[in-house]
Amino acid sequence: TLTAQRVIVHGKKDLVGVMGSKPIHVMTPEERNKSPKTTDFFIDMGMPKSEVEKYIEVGNPITRERKLIEMGNCVNCKSIDNRVSVFILIEMLREIKDHPYDIYGVFTVQEEVGIRGANVATQEVQPDFGFGLDTTIAYDVPGASPHEKITELGKGAAIKVMDSSTICDYRMVEYMKQTADKYKIEYQLEILAGGGTDTSGIQRFTPGGSIAGAVSIPTRHIHQVIEMADKED
Repeated sequence: TLTAQRVIVHGKKDLVGVMGSKPIHVMTPEERNKSPKTTDFFIDMGMPKSEVEKYIEVGNPITRERKLIEMGNCVNCKSIDNRVSVFILIEMLREIKDHPYDIYGVFTVQEEVGIRGANVATQEVQPDFGFGLDTTIAYDVPGASPHEKITELGKGAAIKVMDSSTICDYRMVEYMKQTADKYKIEYQLEILAGGGTDTSGIQRFTPGGSIAGAVSIPTRHIHQVIEMADKED
């Protein structure tokens, strides 16, 4: 349930609100047993409508409120997917010194609603080969069958083999595996039955196509307010 989840509404002034829904105490048995729809929720700003309208109007974005915390060897917060990839890409660009190729690091937008940023960026860059960098499911929790886990925390980043939007080029998969073995980098292989990443944009929206692969960071509780990634991965 999203009842009592704190959110931030970004208007003329950022306001903290609460995402609420009908209390279970007054639900009918039928309501208790059905999955809630988006329209079943509301944002409670704790002030009269006339006051709210001074700061907020239709179209203002809303984000879930959650601070970054550390638990054990993991980092936890909202939007680890895909803040962690932004962090990794920044660090990669800092580390790169001499290289024989033109390298583009692209921080894309709107991946979750249609790979929109990557589809545009790849047509501008037109890469010969490219890597998607994203999180992936780590369903390594009690009750999960081995084939459901996809990846596990602490066992290395994943080399994507395929997901629902991309079958990675076998040459790229083999190259990434050989590179990881050469430098003794622990890795997992990722086959994800549902969901996709910007890798599909790199692969298919480059004019003529691009040799594409992906590095995936295992993440627990994905798309929740307390996503979790292991520092070692």
